[in-house]
This record gives sequence, C-alpha cells and structure tokens, in this order.
Amino acid sequence: MPRRTSHAQTAESTPLDPRAQALLAALIKEHVITGEAVGSRVLSDRFSHGYGWSPATIRNVMSDLEEGGLVEQPHTSAGRVPTDKGYRYYVDNMLGEARLSRGDLKAIDELFAVNVAATASPDRLMETASHVLSALSQNVGIVVSPSLADNRLKHIEFVQLPDKRILVVLVSTSNIIHNKVIRPSDDLTQDELDRTARYLNSEFSGKSLLAIRAEIVELMKQEKALYDQLLRNAVLLCERSLEGEEGTSGEVYIDGTSNILTKPEFIDIERMRELFRTFEEKSRLIKILNECVSHDAQSYLGDVHVVIGREHPASSMRNCALITAPYRLGSNENIGTLGVVGPMRIEYARIMAMVNYMARLIEHRFAEQAAT
Repeated sequence: MPRRTSHAQTAESTPLDPRAQALLAALIKEHVITGEAVGSRVLSDRFSHGYGWSPATIRNVMSDLEEGGLVEQPHTSAGRVPTDKGYRYYVDNMLGEARLSRGDLKAIDELFAVNVAATASPDRLMETASHVLSALSQNVGIVVSPSLADNRLKHIEFVQLPDKRILVVLVSTSNIIHNKVIRPSDDLTQDELDRTARYLNSEFSGKSLLAIRAEIVELMKQEKALYDQLLRNAVLLCERSLEGEEGTSGEVYIDGTSNILTKPEFIDIERMRELFRTFEEKSRLIKILNECVSHDAQSYLGDVHVVIGREHPASSMRNCALITAPYRLGSNENIGTLGVVGPMRIEYARIMAMVNYMARLIEHRFAEQAAT
C-alpha cells in the first residue's frame, strides 16, 4: 500500500492490545457493511467460537474501547459504532497492504475504454477519472487539475476583446488548455499582444508563468532593459494572468454527488444541503483539498492522504472521510489532486488503493499524450 498521511494525528493514544485491535477491526468491518450499530452479541458469536472469548470479556474490551473514545453508542439501547478517532486508529495502525482486486482493475480499464479515447483531451481524461472514482467507490469522485500558476508553458496567445479586456489562452506542456479573461491597466493593441505572445513562446517555453514573471522582472532590473516596452508588456500580462491563481488549484471535476443520497449518514436534510453547497462552491472545495496535499512534491508524491470526521476544518465535512492522492504532470511543480469523499463508514483500504492507482494512471496517460 502507498504511504498514508493524515490531516491530524488524533489517534496518538495508548496502543491497543491485540484483543482490542481485533474487536475494533471486527466492529468497523461489520459497521461498514451494514451501516448499523454493532451489538455485543454479534461480536460474541464471532469471537466466542473462533477465539474462545467469553461474552463478559468482549463486553469489558468494548467498554475500554468506548472509554478511549474509539467507539460510541448512538443510543442507550443500541450497539456501538466507530468514532472518527476509532477510524483514525484503524487507518494508521491496522490496515495491511491492500491492492486492487482483479475485478476493480478490470472495471477501471473498461470504464476508461468506454468513456475516453487514448487521444482524448486532458479535460475529458480528468472528467472520466472523477466518474471512475465515483462509479467504483459509490461515493463522490473529485479530480482537481494543476493551477494555471504551476502549469508550464507550451504555447500562449492573447486576444483583444471589447471593453479593454484580453483573453489569455495558455496551452501547458501537458496539453491542458487554460482560458482566462483579464483586464490590464494599460491599453494594448492586438499587434502588441501578438508580439508579446511570440516573445513568451520563443524565450520561455517549458517554464511556468511564475518562473517567467520572475525572470522578466530580473531582466528589467538591468539598465539596458529598463525601457524595453516588450518586457514591460510581458510582465504586465503575466501578472494579470496570475491574479487569483497563486496558491490555488485549477479546474474541479466532480462526479457522483447523488451517491450521497443513498447513505443513511446523510438522511439529515440540512446536513446534506451543507455538504452539497461545499461541492458546488469551487473555492471552498479547493481550500479543503489544499489542506490535504502539500505542494512540497518531494514529500507527498506517492502518498495517500486521509482526513476523517472532525479532522476536517470545514463543518460540512465533519461526517465525511476524504481520501486523496496527488498526481504529477510533467514536473514536480505541476501537481493536481484526485480523491473520494464519502461517509466515515467507507472501505478505507480499497479506496486508498484505488485513489493511488488512479493518480498513477492519470500520470501515465498524460505522459503518453505528451510523447505523441
């Protein structure tokens, strides 16, 4: 299994003994399947025969788990359910190596074959990836493209629009097309825009807008370049194109929000509305995902990140599990994110393996397209 990281290590409690671990794992597996609170009788039937544990022993261990905050009783007469702390302990300490089954691998291949051609656009590829994650997990699949600020330049054009606006069309080295309308402070003719685009394409191909801006600013510090209008226009257009892009991610592709309707955890209408608002508001969702994946690529590439319940800074997500992985397009600086959102009652090992596999698959598909 890939390395896993967490938003907050909330389960730094005393390590459980083997008996408590076995009962916690059994309770979690049963709850994931049924969605119901798990009674001591269910666990007694399983462990009294296979392990010879008495019902009293099982009740005592369950009481210890409850006292440690790993399980709770939703109602006085009900059985117990895992808490977010219990799930965190399970993810951090009890999951062994998990690989996708042959059935999952076959389903991924078939869904990609049906929904996206080998020569499909990057947008279509990421849209399909979110659909595959949703379809196989029966939860919400999310893919976020790298930000405009991080994308490396393959080709750029500036098109003059009415009211002094300019359309920036940037094609990245991974063939992602970004369109952005800007309003520079200076009036620029189409001829000046064309000259600036030719200059950027010829001198700065393969570099990000952030790097291009920094290089041009350095050039302008040199006395011979102080009054070069071309350089001034270039840095002006780069700055306007980067407005609102630094520190954010790119486009968000979401699939399967209707799957939430089938989960008993979201039967509360107001809770469901709040979660749907989070999905609909791009800025909030990107902020949540940015909490999960650091842009320190060397540290996080290959990691799967798991955020559970109250570890989420957003209240709308505090009944959810969010499992994400970063993917790289062409360079360590060009980072996107994909993942699955569902209830805390989710198949952690399987979804973590799925998210990691899909991140590597997207990288492979983009590398193939870049090579053609």
